[in-house]
Amino acid sequence: MKSVSLRTDVLWALAALVLLALLPALTSSRVLLDYVIRLAAMGIFATSLNILIGYGGLVSFGHAMFFGGGAYAFALMMQKTSASIPVAMIVAILFCAIMGLMVGAICVRLKEIYFSFITLAFQMLLYSVILTWTSLTGGDQGLTGGIPRAPFFGIHLSDPKQFYWFSCVLGIGSLLLMRMILQSPFGYTLRMVRDNAERARYLGIDVWRVKLYAFILAASLAGVGGIVMALFVSGAFPEFGYWTMSGEATFMIMMGGLHSFMGPVVGAGLLLLFNDVITRSTEYHGLALGIVVLLFALGFKRGITDFAQQLINTIKNKGDAP
Repeated sequence: MKSVSLRTDVLWALAALVLLALLPALTSSRVLLDYVIRLAAMGIFATSLNILIGYGGLVSFGHAMFFGGGAYAFALMMQKTSASIPVAMIVAILFCAIMGLMVGAICVRLKEIYFSFITLAFQMLLYSVILTWTSLTGGDQGLTGGIPRAPFFGIHLSDPKQFYWFSCVLGIGSLLLMRMILQSPFGYTLRMVRDNAERARYLGIDVWRVKLYAFILAASLAGVGGIVMALFVSGAFPEFGYWTMSGEATFMIMMGGLHSFMGPVVGAGLLLLFNDVITRSTEYHGLALGIVVLLFALGFKRGITDFAQQLINTIKNKGDAP
């Protein structure tokens, strides 16, 4: 049964990858291709946060520290050293994993609101370092000057189409990896800890260790999202590590649905779309976007994918009723 589920997930991932790969042949719109690249970055980021919120019951207000940390670590490796893109990516992911280990070892011992605000405190600490260590990070101007894109394995990221395909592969690959992990025994153990930590302890599960592993996993994958965004903007900026970025990821989960694996990706797509349209339509884009998010929260009372799933189940139950 588990192998069938895995095969289905892989087939869906391959189908999505083929569809996205063909998109440049179907349209010459640079806006649409850029939208998909940003969706890859933010989809990874929001889904990694949902590992903590939806599957672990750990509401993190500081998850952007890893998104920004991954972006800065990658950009610094590319600007300050002669490292290749794959090496810089590995270093950036390891940096986020180590940061996740150190921060998580402290935070996952705490419960509920204390966990949430301590993660926020660590995020603001990293943000302060980014602003004050001007000689390394560029301060409030960020890391400008571009990111070198030397070819690797025959891939030329300086070519917009190849960068688009690279982002799609990285995005879908990261989502598939998260899906496989969450459908593994570890994923179900994490759900058990979320639902009843005391019962999990009674069964001999090391609750602290499970939460810490989930935190490190989420941190590492958020760093991948930061890498994609750093390549997209050809730099790294303090906003990537600010609390509002964590807020955006939380909105994406709320809009898309935290009980569905693809919910955060749907929410990311919607929020990016609304943000683009509203920004072009009015100077009060913050207010307008807030109203849209509020309408979604009040109208669906849950994410759109959760609402759709509940509606399908209701229709199915009525059909099965005698």
